[in-house]
Amino acid sequence: MKKIFAAAMAVCLTWHAYGQTETDSTKLERQYLDSVFIREVEQPDISHKKPKILHAEPLYIDLIRDLGARKGEKEWNIGFGMDDRRDFDEFHALVEYEWAPIDRLGFEVELPFSFYSFRNLENPNSQPENRLESIKLATQWTFLVKEKQNISMALGYIHEFEMRGFDRWENEGTFKGNIFNPFLIAAKRWGTNYHTLVYTGPRIEKEFGGRSHVEYEINSNFHYMISGTRNFIGVEINKVLNDGNLHTVLRPQMRVGLAENLMVGIVSAIPIDNPNRGLGSFVRIIYEPGFRSMH
Repeated sequence: MKKIFAAAMAVCLTWHAYGQTETDSTKLERQYLDSVFIREVEQPDISHKKPKILHAEPLYIDLIRDLGARKGEKEWNIGFGMDDRRDFDEFHALVEYEWAPIDRLGFEVELPFSFYSFRNLENPNSQPENRLESIKLATQWTFLVKEKQNISMALGYIHEFEMRGFDRWENEGTFKGNIFNPFLIAAKRWGTNYHTLVYTGPRIEKEFGGRSHVEYEINSNFHYMISGTRNFIGVEINKVLNDGNLHTVLRPQMRVGLAENLMVGIVSAIPIDNPNRGLGSFVRIIYEPGFRSMH
């Protein structure tokens, strides 16, 4: 965790120093790289007629597909993370595939896993179970793309078939309920480098034979994309309204391209108002088969 924060701080300090010593020629070169890269992503070719705006995509609660997705786009994600709790450590893993069968419509299938390492064994019945959390199916439709204003908006829906812990599959069955999660996304790019995005909607959990539990998510995102690349630094502010209480987690993050079709994202978690949660970290590996840059 210390290494992650040190890396993030180094990036910020390096960028600050770069901004202080940047010459006029360097600024012109950076502006040219920005315009070329944005034009490469946004301008449709012969097979793609609909426009698309380049937006920075958050790394922890990511989108189903890029806003304004184009037919044939696809992406694999593998993620690993850890959260520090009062009585245990929580480890996360996920495998995710997303694709766009037609312009502006994306689909996703995800398998999220949770595993736990306990420090307090006084009350075993209160401990969470190692499990495949759910089979998650999702879709997202970009219904608005405003080229002059660099604005995109989308509606989406996630359905999770929630699962029991591995130890209870044989006696109690595999599935225990459903989670319904419609959401709205609004994003704007300011100039060529600065990106904002809001992702919000209710999350309704309904166990078989039980009552429903509703919470509301509001996720705000701010990113700075490095000139001429898809690399960025930024922060997610994940807020959940639950039983009248607002819980907030700050997630500073950075994304770095390792190849034209391979990127890695590094995320830290800083809970603001939950004494039972400590710091956390998350790494996402992003592979886009078929992606080719013109650089």
